Amino acid sequence: MSIKQPQIRNITEKLLSDNWYILKKFTYELQRSDGSWQKQEREVYDRGNGAVILLYNKIKNSIILIRQFRMPMYLNGYPHLLIEAPAGLLDNVSPEERIIAEAEEETGFKINKIEKIFEAFMSPGSVTEKLYFYIAEYNDIDRQSCGGGLAEEGEDIEVLEWPFPKALEAIKNGEIVDGKTIMLIQHLALNTILKK
Repeated sequence: MSIKQPQIRNITEKLLSDNWYILKKFTYELQRSDGSWQKQEREVYDRGNGAVILLYNKIKNSIILIRQFRMPMYLNGYPHLLIEAPAGLLDNVSPEERIIAEAEEETGFKINKIEKIFEAFMSPGSVTEKLYFYIAEYNDIDRQSCGGGLAEEGEDIEVLEWPFPKALEAIKNGEIVDGKTIMLIQHLALNTILKK
């Protein structure tokens, strides 16, 4: 592994907003590869870390996705509801505990055995969030409710059970555009967990 640490000094920060989460402006000096120091400024949004899970069924060759409204995507010209894997912010609990709860809240499936596959920063140029990625096998008997999320959190979620080949095609045709979801679906495909 080739990990290199940056040389950084004189870090100052200014709070810009703490209305929903925390937005700060950082000023600092970064040492460039030629040894010189360069002053830089960046705005950084800290919303905490999160977890995401993709539920799959080997016998049915299917996955569970959700569909819901996402305002930032709408503002960026995407007029559709977003199809994605269930996810949530950690809110001071472990990634495992959070994702088990989110899976049940959003999909209605009570999952006990989960597999962590990796961690990733999704937008490291401006957002501090690290996501913990999980997969878990589901069966019909695991369904405890209709899911749909929590109304008090503004969630109005549709649960989708799709054949795996349909999900792969949805990536190709632009029906699935969420990065974390694409990463999880590709993980299942690359590791031949489900049939293409």
